[in-house]
Amino acid sequence: MPELPEVETVRQGLAQWVVGRRIVSVEVRHPRAVRRHVPGDVHFADVLAGRTVRDARRRGKYLWLPLDSGDAIIGHLGMSGQMLLQPTGTTDETHLRVRFRFADDGPELRFVDQRTFGGLSVSEGGADLPDEIAHIARDPIDPEFSDADFVTALRRRHTEVKRALLDQTLISGVGNIYADEALWRARLHGGRPTDALTAPAAQRLLGHVRDVLGEAISQGGTSFDALYVNVNGESGYFDRELNAYGREGEPCRRCGAPIRREAFMNRSSYSCPRCQPRPRGSLRG
Repeated sequence: MPELPEVETVRQGLAQWVVGRRIVSVEVRHPRAVRRHVPGDVHFADVLAGRTVRDARRRGKYLWLPLDSGDAIIGHLGMSGQMLLQPTGTTDETHLRVRFRFADDGPELRFVDQRTFGGLSVSEGGADLPDEIAHIARDPIDPEFSDADFVTALRRRHTEVKRALLDQTLISGVGNIYADEALWRARLHGGRPTDALTAPAAQRLLGHVRDVLGEAISQGGTSFDALYVNVNGESGYFDRELNAYGREGEPCRRCGAPIRREAFMNRSSYSCPRCQPRPRGSLRG
């Protein structure tokens, strides 16, 4: 599933190619793609016709496009969603779900989603911050993110550190890939109890999270298959820089020990058994 770097890469593309353009028409080709828009697909299309996109913003893994009406289009990519800019007349993608046409007759915006786990909706009055995503925490590259508040909240939790990093109400945008990468850099096992971390250890971990996300954004995110691409259909290249995730059995780039894979929340965690030993009781960070 796309995480913060992938969604931020898409946001940057939308900011460049969609902001300032007036929507002429919206074609919903699959109602499931707008299932979160309660009034339905016809209303979704009607309420957007004639509106101008004023900005492209993001909260965690959610995108939103503020409109001149004061409303906003909310988007979530799910596991396979793509926001693509295509010249008018280009052959439709097999899994095209929603098409936006603009008054300037320039490239149309297409929401393509093979698995239809993602979706779009309109948030009434949500231009500043849609109510539907207001519960999601800020992410560590947000200028208003508070390091001190995060460290305090993290150490008050009674859970494992990786579970905390995936909690979007604590810190947003971090998913399985980048949590594993940050933990590898911090030399922490994901099972370490959060309330056993010292404040300096928690701060160091946050620094690594921020660094990993920033580096991934600079390389367009991580693409393991053709499902994640930017608005121009290009893949990200951060997968070449991964030190832990997906590298089971390969040597740790720090110590040489084979990277291990462990079951985690119906997914997998990757870590170095030597650099990231499993926690013993409440061993402090």
